Amino acid sequence: MYNSICRICCRRRRRVTDSKQDNVDKAKGPGFDAKDLDPYLLKDPEAMAINFARALENLGKAATAWLAPRERGEIAENAAEPVTDMVKTLSKVTEYWISDPRRTFEAQTQLMSSYFGIWMRSMQRMQGETPTEEPDRKDKRFADEDWQKNPFFEFLKQVYLITADWAEKMVADTDGLDEHTKHKAGFYVKQITAALSPTNFVATNPQLYRETIATSGENLVRGMKMLAEDIAAGQGDLRLRQTDMTKFAVGRDMALTAGKVIAQNEICQIIQYEPTTETVLKRPLLICPPWINKFYILDLNPQKSFIKWCVDQGQTVFVISWVNPDARHAQKDWAAYAREGIDFALDTIEKATGEKEANAVGYCVGGTLLAATLALHAKEKNKRIKTATLFTTQVDFTHAGDLKVFVDEEQLERLEAHMEEIGYLDGSKMATAFNMLRASELIWPYFVNNYLKGQDPMPFDLLFWNADSTRMAAANHAFYLRNCYLRNALTANEMILDGQKLSLKDVKIPIYNLATREDHIAPAKSVFLGSQFFGGKVDFVLAGSGHIAGVVNPPDKKKYQYWTGGAVKGDYETWLTEAAENAGSWWPHWQAWIEAKDSKRVPARKPGGAALNAIEEAPGSYVMERA
Repeated sequence: MYNSICRICCRRRRRVTDSKQDNVDKAKGPGFDAKDLDPYLLKDPEAMAINFARALENLGKAATAWLAPRERGEIAENAAEPVTDMVKTLSKVTEYWISDPRRTFEAQTQLMSSYFGIWMRSMQRMQGETPTEEPDRKDKRFADEDWQKNPFFEFLKQVYLITADWAEKMVADTDGLDEHTKHKAGFYVKQITAALSPTNFVATNPQLYRETIATSGENLVRGMKMLAEDIAAGQGDLRLRQTDMTKFAVGRDMALTAGKVIAQNEICQIIQYEPTTETVLKRPLLICPPWINKFYILDLNPQKSFIKWCVDQGQTVFVISWVNPDARHAQKDWAAYAREGIDFALDTIEKATGEKEANAVGYCVGGTLLAATLALHAKEKNKRIKTATLFTTQVDFTHAGDLKVFVDEEQLERLEAHMEEIGYLDGSKMATAFNMLRASELIWPYFVNNYLKGQDPMPFDLLFWNADSTRMAAANHAFYLRNCYLRNALTANEMILDGQKLSLKDVKIPIYNLATREDHIAPAKSVFLGSQFFGGKVDFVLAGSGHIAGVVNPPDKKKYQYWTGGAVKGDYETWLTEAAENAGSWWPHWQAWIEAKDSKRVPARKPGGAALNAIEEAPGSYVMERA
């Protein structure tokens, strides 16, 4: 009898134990094994404590590097001003939602309902079931399998994504805000949600958590050391490293196309490249790059150099290499860049080749300057430039994208006051603004990789170029922001350059206007609209990819595509639906366009010709100046 009772009790205990284990297994979620917890279990508490102390020591050095120049008065700008503007902007959104209790209740209910849905799916997962109506959200930040496999991290991810979407919707649904304030509010919310992503913190990122446990915090020691180094390199501001800057050098690894600097003045050098063909097109080609970055993006390396490719097609190529300005150039405005840049280059071309006519290319803001200069030339009956090609260039800024967030009267007045004190805008400020346009791709992944994983970034020539920033001359930058982003003066026929009121309708030469489909700096819609303001025929071409990769796309790579279509009229979306898609690079299409305008050829020309002596080898000394 006693033995029978014992056997029954043992069976019951086994059933209870098995039931408890089943519940534990279910709580871990489908596909989750107890061994999956091993990477999250602390192995060496003593080593972790020591490394945390070392990481805090390095963090203290970073704080010192940040504070020291401010205590010495070397950095005087008020860091609170951007935060104040953000709070003031977002408070207007808040006022709208709390002004009506019913509206507030509905917004809260919507969010709570979404949270309840997440909770229900989590409960299903914990019971070993496949969650119903699982949101399908592709996001590179959540590529680690534990964002789906581990119930805790999966829950965090879903709460974050739902909250971020809700916050952006609150801004979009806010009525009564002017367009600029609403745009700013949406931009600020995206910056906040990008910063607060659980992928940016050790405790809420499974990959970071495992890395920290596996190394007993050694990754944080390395990361905080890198943080201190990067703040010191930025002389008190964080200079976020996106690549190994020691692996490249201009003139050694990039900007290698053979040529000579044949002329220079205070704001630019003019480079003429050595020919590689026996004959060349009679009309030389002048390239006007942006001064916000350096020209060698078009000559990054021989395999993807637009400049070298043009030379190999039989073009005599001249490039303006802008000076990296300092206080001496404070008063150099747009008129100076037009006269001492573009016109100086045209004079140099005539001396070197004897040609009065040229084809011109302008890239980004260099293209905007070129367009304005063409309108100025039209007023003066100057017909030296016979065709113009614009790469990702805006002349109308109605749809200029998120960069407009940084431009309103209040912000401009603060910026102008700052530039007046030192004579220029530091290059890091523009670099930060551009990175903020895609913070989830250009800021936070590097923050995580560098300072939390403690890993050095990989060498990448494009990111080296991106980090080789330039300063902006005070008068030039103020003119650009006020006349283009704030007033949209060029297409309103209100821009005055060198005493002349400009109209793009006066520009009647053929124009090849290239936009890129994924451009976040010069959106394709903005470039398309701008095409309609010129007085002559404009061939609008749309390239795949973005602001850089869509332009620098050599034919032999066989990447991306481009679209060509009919006349530039109506809206961009309609044009695109009717356009013809073509595989590969747009470069040969452009070369054919150039030759269709004038295909006459002459014997190849040596840099400088008989009139000008070489000053130095390309890429010249101006491009070597670091900000």
